[in-house]
Amino acid sequence: MHERSSVAELAERLRRELDRYSPGGKLPSSRALVERFRVSPVTVSRALAQLAAEGLVVTRPGAGAFRAQTRTAPAPAGDTSWQEVALSADGAADLVPRSVDDSGVLVSLAAPPPGVIEFNGGYLHSSLQPERAMAAALSRAGRRPGAWGRPPMEGLPELREWFARGIGGSFTAAEVLVTAGGQSALTTALRALAPPGAPVLVESPTYPGMLAIARAAGLRPVPVPVDADGVRPALLADAFRASGAPAFVCQPLFQNPTGAVLAPERRREVLRIAREAGAFVVEDDFVRRLVHEDAGPLPRPLAADDPDGVVVHVCSLTKATSPSFRVSALAARGPVLERLRAIQVVDTFFVPRPLQEAALELVGSPAWPRHLRSVSAELKARRDAMTAALGLHLPELALPHVPSGGYHLWPRLPDGAEESALTGAALRAGVAITPGRPYFSAEPPAAHIRLSFAAVAGTGEIAEGVRRLRAACDEVLG
Repeated sequence: MHERSSVAELAERLRRELDRYSPGGKLPSSRALVERFRVSPVTVSRALAQLAAEGLVVTRPGAGAFRAQTRTAPAPAGDTSWQEVALSADGAADLVPRSVDDSGVLVSLAAPPPGVIEFNGGYLHSSLQPERAMAAALSRAGRRPGAWGRPPMEGLPELREWFARGIGGSFTAAEVLVTAGGQSALTTALRALAPPGAPVLVESPTYPGMLAIARAAGLRPVPVPVDADGVRPALLADAFRASGAPAFVCQPLFQNPTGAVLAPERRREVLRIAREAGAFVVEDDFVRRLVHEDAGPLPRPLAADDPDGVVVHVCSLTKATSPSFRVSALAARGPVLERLRAIQVVDTFFVPRPLQEAALELVGSPAWPRHLRSVSAELKARRDAMTAALGLHLPELALPHVPSGGYHLWPRLPDGAEESALTGAALRAGVAITPGRPYFSAEPPAAHIRLSFAAVAGTGEIAEGVRRLRAACDEVLG
């Protein structure tokens, strides 16, 4: 059972029993709860913390947990309707929407209900995360001299150097900025490269979080279709001519959601087309460290073959570690680097130094390459298990491309199938999946779903999840 499920179940059982205690009454000790419910001390601690956050219990270090005092009647609700006018009124022409749609991002961030198999996750399951290595790195980092002082605004020089070596080519530490996660880096890049109201070219389909960033910044995503070899250069050139966009955002390696790798001949074309258009390429190299065991040599980042500063490169440690290990990098050449730095400083000042120190400790430890090898083997096993299960139990889902990196598959639904209906039926059957519609900035050419194999406990859970998905398809597809 997932730790998260155990915590939720224990919290619910304790919630039902609170009426046994008078306000201020003491609950059983943590040890008693461990023995009674046969769960770990961590589960008990987290369940009590959840109840404390709800205002139902009060925890006192060294004394235990107590039922909270009876709440007083809430104050009368105020009238916030005035905010609708304030949030939408704009003295200028209404060219840039001011609302922010986070629905496409929450699909992969929100935890499903207890007992639901997580085929919609965007991060490694806790069993795949290097928790011990990260804990040891953080402990060592916290003891470094000056670890709690203010870091350089651009990031620790040693960490910038490490990221620069990973990009390859002639990048130096001076051309790298340390940022707080890939999402933050993409936000900084788009704000630096395009003014509000401008078009920005995006792959179609593409990562919903990037579409959300663009729209929140007042940009207009213009789709450029992707096939099994990545973005199609002729259509990219057409899109630049038609739109005058100042930037193109792409994921050349194991693209999300298709898993495509940009073909060698297309790499040169993409750089040439952008250079001739006087535009930038934002390269989101988000899963380079989640390569599968059978992938073979990987192509270098686009930035490594770009001496002219066309590419703004984004890479991150988060996907290969933990969603809370938000350390990433922006790399660029030329005057744009100063604009990127200035925006980051204004927005966030800097990434906390202890986290940067911990990143250095982690990637410099013997545990780091061992972790990457382990994840590489496990992702291949999970990918193969999911591919085999889909072929056996759901042959009507077309799977034209099986990637050799990343953490998900991108099946196409039969003609006429409705993504929303299947997503709802799957959740009722006990498996959470991601509909394909949020990955398109315009009308999609077909219905798809995205299935993650990284956020589950193992291959057994993958087999059970596909079995549940079969039941959902029987309900919806007939």
